[in-house]
Amino acid sequence: MTLRHLPRWVAHMAIRSYQLTLSGLVGRQCRHLPSCSEYTDEAIQRHGFWAGGWMGFARICRCGPFGTHGIDLVPETLPEGSGWYKPWTYGRWRGVNAPENASAITCDSVEPDGG
Repeated sequence: MTLRHLPRWVAHMAIRSYQLTLSGLVGRQCRHLPSCSEYTDEAIQRHGFWAGGWMGFARICRCGPFGTHGIDLVPETLPEGSGWYKPWTYGRWRGVNAPENASAITCDSVEPDGG
């Protein structure tokens, strides 16, 4: 591991620690797939600590009682017009990034097995 990847590794370990400890105590009540912690971890691993961290922060802000829900994937590329000097442009503050063929699948449409 190089010094350049150290922030990603530290963030990954912090998120993984949260998933293994506090997440079970707080309750697994995320309204999105993947969960907010998985999304943030993937965004940081894919886009780096700065951009991915802002993407994760925006996602956590959207995950609430009046926020979005459903499938929300980490974008493959950074948003157009984003830059390190305007970090708020990395995050998607409204809506979700769902695949086109999964528009009918949401967290609300999945019903538990009645058996």
